[in-house]
Amino acid sequence: ADNSARLLDVKYHLLLPRGETVGGSLGYFQWTTILRTVSAMTAYRWVYRDSVKPWLVADLLILNRQIPRCLASCYDEILRQLDMLASVSGKRGPAHRLAAAGHSRLASSNIDKIFADGLHEFLTRFIIDNNKLGEVIAEQYLF
Repeated sequence: ADNSARLLDVKYHLLLPRGETVGGSLGYFQWTTILRTVSAMTAYRWVYRDSVKPWLVADLLILNRQIPRCLASCYDEILRQLDMLASVSGKRGPAHRLAAAGHSRLASSNIDKIFADGLHEFLTRFIIDNNKLGEVIAEQYLF
């Protein structure tokens, strides 16, 4: 999840040259490169059947659970693994609560709201929260 979020954030926030509009020809090739980097080009074409568009790439890599590297899919798996640990230990802890909160935020999001509020801001918050979750998991399970 962290890698996908960072790739999207770097592309959207840092690689867009001054004066270039979102959706320009340079952007098209950069977004295509992001899809290829996460092995999602074929999936993108299969799901959207459209030319590469920034908001659809973001939707695919943030919210589309059919893609294993998608943020929402990663949080599905994190919750599954924490549930398995909780079934063994018989209790849930702060890691499960943080993961559930992150999962809920992703489940209640849509790409229009994410872009309206700012993709960079959304991804920055996600990365911070995701790192905190990693720290809490390490503390709770003594990794």
